[in-house]
Amino acid sequence: MVGQNILEHHDAGKWEFVAPTSQQLDLTDFSATRQFVADLRPEVVIHSAGRVGGIQANIAHPVDFLVTNVDLGRNVILAAREAGVSKLLNLASSCMYPRNAPNPLGEDLVLKGELEPTNEGYALAKIFATRLCEYINRETPSLHYKTLIPCNLYGRHDKFEPQHSHLIPAIIHKVHQAKVGDLAEVDIWGDGSARREFMYAGDLADAVLRAMEDFDQLPELINIGLGHDYSINEYYAAAAQVIGWQGRFVHDTTKPVGMKQKLVDIGRQRAWGWMPATALHEGIEKAYHYYLQDKHA
Repeated sequence: MVGQNILEHHDAGKWEFVAPTSQQLDLTDFSATRQFVADLRPEVVIHSAGRVGGIQANIAHPVDFLVTNVDLGRNVILAAREAGVSKLLNLASSCMYPRNAPNPLGEDLVLKGELEPTNEGYALAKIFATRLCEYINRETPSLHYKTLIPCNLYGRHDKFEPQHSHLIPAIIHKVHQAKVGDLAEVDIWGDGSARREFMYAGDLADAVLRAMEDFDQLPELINIGLGHDYSINEYYAAAAQVIGWQGRFVHDTTKPVGMKQKLVDIGRQRAWGWMPATALHEGIEKAYHYYLQDKHA
């Protein structure tokens, strides 16, 4: 999702991107990845590859979420180092933060407490890649490997299937199915009071491209987010308004909901001089339009 949004950004034409698909290059194969980067010798590497999914997928496949993402991070970052690539932008995740840390979550809180169990494997892999970049910077000052820690994301090219999706695409799918099926109710996991910060993926793409033009001023580790959050109930209400469904919501408090709140501190981001531009309803409208176009409806 993130890679496609970067390629679709209106400023993408300023760069020559080489973005092989997983069929063209298996990034879990270190030998192949090392050879590809060595042959290409890029000016900068953006590591946006990942095995991603929502709560259901993370709970069902913790081994895959840990091992695949560790392999991806290790292979891409070390291949760039071996090829002498001087600039690398690593995309991490706010799930790296401790589950009980005070919100908003500052960058110095990584590894300062127990992780959220429902996506611990993915979080450990992202911490690994982030620390690897920091160690490389320490060992080789001529290399500048920096990390963005985005909040939760949604948007075009998202996964909407319930077994793989994150919160907002899952909500879009459920509410749309309720509309076309003329259903009176949609269920919400938990009581809906948990709060999440979701940013439109096109805004992260904007931050990435801004980073490419301002790499020297970019902090080594920086949160990228909205600076505010919404409750789960508010996300469902916004999606229902966009989609045009007027039924009622019921809560299933037997289901896992993850952390009670996950809001990143954007102090470094503000100091860097960047803020996202897409409001919640606008972002859901764009994501829903993509959903309708992309064989889901």
